[in-house]
Order: sequence, then structure tokens, then C-alpha cells
Amino acid sequence: MTKRHSPKDFQRGNPKTKRRIRKKRSEQVTATGEAITTITANALQSKRFPPLRYAVDGYLAEGVTLLAGKPKVGKSWMALDFAMAVATGGVALGGVNCRQGPVLYCALEDNHRRLQRRMRQLYGADDHWPQGLHFATQVKRLGDGLVDDLRDWIEAHRPKLVIIDTFAGVRPQGRRDGYDADYAALSPLQEMAGETGIAILVIHHLRKMLGDDPFDMISGTTGLTGAVDAAFVLHGGRQGVTLYGRGREIEEMEQAMEFVGGMWKVLGDASEVRRSEERSAILKILADADDPMGPKEIADALGKPENNIKQLLFKMHKDGEIKKRGRGRYCAADET
Repeated sequence: MTKRHSPKDFQRGNPKTKRRIRKKRSEQVTATGEAITTITANALQSKRFPPLRYAVDGYLAEGVTLLAGKPKVGKSWMALDFAMAVATGGVALGGVNCRQGPVLYCALEDNHRRLQRRMRQLYGADDHWPQGLHFATQVKRLGDGLVDDLRDWIEAHRPKLVIIDTFAGVRPQGRRDGYDADYAALSPLQEMAGETGIAILVIHHLRKMLGDDPFDMISGTTGLTGAVDAAFVLHGGRQGVTLYGRGREIEEMEQAMEFVGGMWKVLGDASEVRRSEERSAILKILADADDPMGPKEIADALGKPENNIKQLLFKMHKDGEIKKRGRGRYCAADET
């Protein structure tokens, strides 16, 4: 029979007994017969976890990631870029390193003809396309066997990345809308991704209504973003396309993106890129002008708020990019 130690035993025991009792308590994860499983802070402190595994460095880690955007903005092109880069061990988004491994791409809004045409457009027809990139155009829905099927496929192929394009193709049918329903729809997928250590990317849509926070534009309730490990929003505006990212294991980001020939490329931090573009536009206007210009004239020419242009002109003058001519008038730095 195991000896039980009372508080008095601990108080008057010798140092070895005390250390033995402390160790036993720190290792105890749950008490016998208790319904709630716990771990002590002391035991948590000594646990060792393997490093987080990424399929796409800084973007797609193990777990479920949601990528949302408006129709035809290029979500599927980005997903295919991720898929090909992981399958070949190449780079995505113009220069982001990927970890090589098999990929399952569930292209639920495509057929084999469209997939072949898209692949040929991006990668040509002469080179051999990777054996590790697998396509499926039909799968079961969540709640109807999809998670079990994915477990079997993952067990057989050990992939680095699974892509579901789009969420509408696997969303449970005949269930109530609302936060609880949205959370319950994706949580089994998130749980399986955590257990298997696989990165799963789910493509989704944005609602028509704009929001102050880009993530408020994701179609559905916040139950979707609450159930996943990370979320991205690909959104186009007057200043170009921006990729917004937020998650538990990624750095929050706002990156300016460029789409050329079916491929996405990261241009850099959105605020820095937009500022650089505005400076270039101001320099061009001043270079083409016959006389020095004031902030209002420049703002009107660019269709920008005058106050924003004033602040930018001040910084450009300080950096030596432009010269001041008289009171509040500017010209290009190379003008005499």
C-alpha cells in the first residue's frame, strides 16, 4: 500500500522526505478520481516541447490557418504557390523559404482541366511536376467523415501541408448559424492538426461590408477566427493589395503584395512600401512642374489629404529629397 503523507509529515520530515514529497506533487498531473485534468505550474516548468514546425516560414505553422479574400482576388493562386513551394522545397511569395514535404490540395471549386491549365501557366509543361503534390477535387464535409479521411491520408503520406479550397466546400450543412456553429465547424480540424503536427490552410471569403479591422470582414462570425491558430486577409484597396496576418504563432503583419503572371510577391511592410510609393509620386510631380508647388497643389494632384502631404513633405525635406523655395513651396532636390 502506498504511504500517504500528511501536512504534518511534511513539516517535521527530514530533507530527503521533503524533496521526495515535493517531486511527487510536482509530477502529479491529475488526482485520482478527479474529473478535471490539471498540470501543476512546477511540472509545466520542466516539460520540454519540440520546436514549432513550419511549412512556410513565418506564415504557415502546424495548426489551422484561415486565408480569406474577396472572389477573384487571387487566393487560390497564393494557395497553389504555397503548395508547389512546399512540395518542391522551394520558396513562396517571391522569397519565403518552405519545408519540403508532401502536400494535399483539396481544390473543391476546380476540375482537373482547370488545375492542369493553371499549373501549366505557372510552371510550364516541360518540367516534371512534383510527385509529392496531390490534388483532390471532391472530399466529404466536416461532420460527415472529412476529419477521419484526412487522418487516414496523413497517416499514409505524412504531409507537411494540407489545403482546403474553399471552406464552403466542406462546411457542415443543415446546422444553425452563429458563433458556436462556426467554432464547432473548424475546431475538430484544429484539434486534428495539433495532434498530427500538420499545417492546414483553409481558404475562405470576405463579406461585402468593409470594417475598420480587416479581420472583421471575414465572412461568418468570430467563431471562425477563434477556432483557428492564425488568420490572413488578402485585401485590395486604393493603395494596392495588402496581406494582413494575425495568429498565435506568427508575428502580426501588414504586407504590401504584388500579383504578376499568377504569382504573388511580398514587397515589404505595407506602411513602408506605401510611404515610398507616395514619395516617388511627389518627386515625379515636382520634377514635371515648371514652378515650385505648395502642399495643397500636390495633394490635389495626388488626390490625397493635404495634411498627410504636409507631413510627408516635411520629412522629405529633412531627408534631403526635396528643396524648399520660399514659404511653403517645394521643388525637386536637383533643381537649382
